[in-house]
Amino acid sequence: MIKNKKLDKKTWAHAISQPAEEFPLSQLPIISGKIPQGLRGTLYRNGPGRLQRGNTSVGHWFDGDGAILAVHFCDDGAKAVYRYVQTRGYEEETQANKFLYGNYGMTAPGMIWHKWQRPVKNAANTSVLALPDQLLALWEGDHPHALDLENLETKGLTSLGGLTQGKAYSAHPKVDYQTGEIFNFGVNIGTIGMGSPGSGILSVYKSDFTGRIIQHSQFDLTQFSLIHDFVLAGKYLVFFAPPVQLNIWSVLLGTSSYSQALTWQPHIGTQIIVIDRENLSLVSRGETESWFQWHFSNGYVDNRGIVIIDFAKYADFQTNEYLREVATGKVKTTAKTTFTRVELNPQNGRVKQLVTLLNRTCEFPSVPSKNVGKFSPATYMSIFKKGTETQGEILNSIAKFDHENGSLTEANLGLNRYPSEPIYVEDRANSDRGWVLTVVYDGNNHSSTICIFESHRMNEEPVCQLALPSVIPHSFHGTWKPSKTI
Repeated sequence: MIKNKKLDKKTWAHAISQPAEEFPLSQLPIISGKIPQGLRGTLYRNGPGRLQRGNTSVGHWFDGDGAILAVHFCDDGAKAVYRYVQTRGYEEETQANKFLYGNYGMTAPGMIWHKWQRPVKNAANTSVLALPDQLLALWEGDHPHALDLENLETKGLTSLGGLTQGKAYSAHPKVDYQTGEIFNFGVNIGTIGMGSPGSGILSVYKSDFTGRIIQHSQFDLTQFSLIHDFVLAGKYLVFFAPPVQLNIWSVLLGTSSYSQALTWQPHIGTQIIVIDRENLSLVSRGETESWFQWHFSNGYVDNRGIVIIDFAKYADFQTNEYLREVATGKVKTTAKTTFTRVELNPQNGRVKQLVTLLNRTCEFPSVPSKNVGKFSPATYMSIFKKGTETQGEILNSIAKFDHENGSLTEANLGLNRYPSEPIYVEDRANSDRGWVLTVVYDGNNHSSTICIFESHRMNEEPVCQLALPSVIPHSFHGTWKPSKTI
């Protein structure tokens, strides 16, 4: 077991204390169990692999350079590869061995004019989208990077046939696996007058199954808001813009990072935007009480025509400070959530009711891909073990929430073991069953493993555990790409 050098530094911090080590395509040894026969395809994960350059650390967890893990499951076992996304900023900073660019939580080093020349680095560190012929490394504020699906070689930035220069493409696309349509968005900054905060421009995109953008709409936001995710719910796309306001001038002048310039303004309320998925036209706008959210679980339209949306709800924006502290390896701030349901009238943008489904701090909620945009019997999520969320910990378990009876089934990973966001994978031979995949950092021996759980028995031992060649730092989001043939 690794001994902490300081009593206030938790075991999880060792996973990010040093830059991650890449490894080439490698066969993974089985620690226990066996790989299920119906599990064939690739697990991809993305997250910040490097939080230091020279003697300098990043300003926020969101600033780290993106590194992608691909685990290919095939008939002869599992093979994995782990590589940094070779962004322009990553290559330049690697050569210089120091930070050259600003990012979400840091400004570019040097004098003011230097900050203007090197404003923000595309870190390519937030999520991934697997297309038929390429993997996209996604980031909030710019175009995605295209990578090779097998060896993760970086091909470069892509416009997907429709992104104009400077336009953002979010890290949370929604895929309708029945139609093949892909929906996504981006928020860009506009200015509404000298000395005033920045306004926002919401761009909404529809793509075909190859990722090529085939439709685009744009909507004005009265304020720039931190919109990280949205919901596909039946025939609607729904956005909640929390009351987080940006002081754009401090960012432009280089005196503040984006993170520092974002302030919680609860008097503004949460803004609601409902869009028709067919023609990307505005259906309604509304306003409701103030809250913040990073991630939605899912949405659907019930038999009354009401939109049902489930998400991890924060009372305020303390989560931003908590996530900044994660990068330091020591967490003092508590940022609690509840798993919450919104019932929304899509025609007028009014909230009918807000219901707490689970009064436990959770994050990264998701549903099986076949259920996106429609009712899902279950949501899978990352969660804190009971009693640990105020102890300087990070998310340390995963669970399944059953929407039909309200029960919660938690995995038992043991002490000092930290799982990533759970990814549900359907059995390719039997659509009624599936598995839950997660990458686990084991602080007891400073290693990382792949754990595979049977989705209906997540509280039992994993059906298979695989050893990875090096430690994978705590990551953000992943996806599953099934094999083409059975």
